[in-house]
Amino acid sequence: MSGIILSVNAGSSSLKVSLFGPTADGPRHLATCTVESIGADGTASFNSTVKDISDQEKDVKDVKDHDGALQHILKHLFRTTTSEEDVTHVCHRVVHGGNFKKRVLIDDQSLHHLEALIELAPLHNAPSTALIRSTLKQLPKAKSIAYFDTTFHNSIPPHIYTLPIDQELAKKYGLRKHGFHGISYSFILRNVTQFLKKPAFTTNLIVLHLGSGASVCCIENGQSLDTSMSLTPLAGLPGATRSGDIDPTAILHLIKASSTTVEDAETMLNKKSGWKALTTTSSFGDVVSNQAKDANAKLAFDLFVDRILNFVGAYYLKLEGNVDALVFAGGIGEKSVELRTAIGERCRILGFLYSEELNREKPSQDVVRSISPDSPGGGIGKRILVCQTDEQFEMAYQCTEDSELYDCGEL
Repeated sequence: MSGIILSVNAGSSSLKVSLFGPTADGPRHLATCTVESIGADGTASFNSTVKDISDQEKDVKDVKDHDGALQHILKHLFRTTTSEEDVTHVCHRVVHGGNFKKRVLIDDQSLHHLEALIELAPLHNAPSTALIRSTLKQLPKAKSIAYFDTTFHNSIPPHIYTLPIDQELAKKYGLRKHGFHGISYSFILRNVTQFLKKPAFTTNLIVLHLGSGASVCCIENGQSLDTSMSLTPLAGLPGATRSGDIDPTAILHLIKASSTTVEDAETMLNKKSGWKALTTTSSFGDVVSNQAKDANAKLAFDLFVDRILNFVGAYYLKLEGNVDALVFAGGIGEKSVELRTAIGERCRILGFLYSEELNREKPSQDVVRSISPDSPGGGIGKRILVCQTDEQFEMAYQCTEDSELYDCGEL
């Protein structure tokens, strides 16, 4: 089968690769492989949805970097599922796209520009750009395309994306709100509007993408109006290791009072903050399960709920109460019954319909499900939904829909 698409998502110490085949109905998922704990002294692990995994393929203790992880995954996929000749496109998730307004076909110039953006999203852009170079080496005949988390937020208006500082400096150094998780928000918007049976251009949503990195997006008439992350993914909600919004003076005071360097402060805010700093664990599941016996776990849970509600309330006002649905997504949003309960109960006052029974039901295979009961008056009401977002699929979908990139004759 020709026209095979690889969707590649590089984390700071992980690599996820999904394989899609072209069909007339859109991309068809063929396989997904992951390598976790890359470079962590022999603790790396390999998983694949392909059941045929050899003993040799299970052993990834010698995988030291993303280049080695990709090589390992491709060797497995080319043995079990496809061939190098059939892979025609490689879609890369790149967190920060800077001034790029759309996806970009990778060449030397665009790759150089992406590498210049690493400092704005160090946890993700560094491994992404390194992996792009690796892909160009290992799959030289395939087209490599970068898809940006920032693109979805191109619609944010100036009065929202502008930072209230010296504008000459802001423009010189590109200081403005960009927003992130856009690939996920694109997937969620398309699937939720299908679920609601509404065209996107009439749909208003408040979307919670909640994972180890967490953000909120305010969608008005199918476009991003505002989002919690800003110049970098550090702004907005706290995450597993990120601080989220914090008084800048607190950091300046820390630097002056403790002789902390700027680099140390940056590391602290990105890698040593969030609920890990409060509880010593980066697992939100552990935070939830330890609440009853650990005051720090309860503090972390309550703090996260509080910060989420800050954005839900603000975005509800920005949309003047005209909201079709509040949507939970991301690993935490999809799996944490307790967090959805804490948010759903409080959002009833805004007119959102919430059912604890539906919330606790075993998740179905449906991409979107409702945890709202039927409206008492027979109308639709403001719903609360859960969406199983899929950034890997979204990149493949956008690729096959792009006539400049993908030849429909390959279907």
